[in-house]
Amino acid sequence: MKNTRSTWLLACCLLGGWAQAQTTAASYPDKPVTLIIPFAAGGPTDVVARMMAIPMGKSLGQSVLVENVNGAGGTIASTRVARAAPNGYTIYLHHMGMATAPALYKKLPFDPLKDFEYIGQVLDVPMTLLARKDMPANTFAELLAYIKANKDKVSLADAGLGAVSNLCGLLFKSMIGVDINTIPYKGTGPAMNDVLGGQVDMLCDQTTQTVPMIKEGRVKVYGVTTTKRLAALPNIPTLDEQGLKGFEVKVWHGMYAPKGTPAPVLEKINAALRFAMQDPTVKQRMADLSSDIPPLDKITPQGLKTHLEAEIAKWDPIIRKAGVSAD
Repeated sequence: MKNTRSTWLLACCLLGGWAQAQTTAASYPDKPVTLIIPFAAGGPTDVVARMMAIPMGKSLGQSVLVENVNGAGGTIASTRVARAAPNGYTIYLHHMGMATAPALYKKLPFDPLKDFEYIGQVLDVPMTLLARKDMPANTFAELLAYIKANKDKVSLADAGLGAVSNLCGLLFKSMIGVDINTIPYKGTGPAMNDVLGGQVDMLCDQTTQTVPMIKEGRVKVYGVTTTKRLAALPNIPTLDEQGLKGFEVKVWHGMYAPKGTPAPVLEKINAALRFAMQDPTVKQRMADLSSDIPPLDKITPQGLKTHLEAEIAKWDPIIRKAGVSAD
């Protein structure tokens, strides 16, 4: 009798939970959704988020509000999202920093593989190596000579430990064999402002931010970080073809939610993401910035999970070999 009663109570709890999830999904969303990004306003991830927010909001029937929670290479924002209520009203856009954080931080307050639900991969973004407009070097060969002759004076900006600009800079310094002075910022938006103002010499940044400035002649560009030239910058050679063989850094982005967010809610968010990725304005804007929208099978929870696992396995030995880490 006791076992029968226990079974009945368990069944009621399960049915109650299922009914609540269905009710939640049916009414979701009934207020604006917050899309958190882990970097400063004006940076490349911010550009991506704001491009997607409008069509995602159109699909969901509620506004998607972008909130910048920058600092500590994305760990502050990631921790906040991991601890947020799993109700679908807090979602998260982060780049490949989700894969590099476990190797970079000795005491990580979240687990990328256990503390989030996956929504889908968003896009891949190439990077460019650029410098202030009045940099003396005009070609990549001249840049290398200038760096070697002025290694104690040349400065390289980045968005802090763990940011893609930081990883790109680490790879660049490693491959040219010169330890350039690195200046960390709270995002590549502020870093770019100082490059434009001449306060810092160089920056490795994503095309979502750099293409307009390159075309306007506001910075000098020395190469792109893909193995093939970019359609948006056909006259700019790759770093690979200019002697840094094998140099390739492409920034992938993914969208997440706190662990425990109901599956029906995740399905609605995924549908909104896929809708945004097919929006004509977004597709054209991405093409203009040389960003690649992934195939539909990657804009899925499983597609993002598989990619994140592979990227963690890829970057972990590279970062540990470089010997960079934070407490």
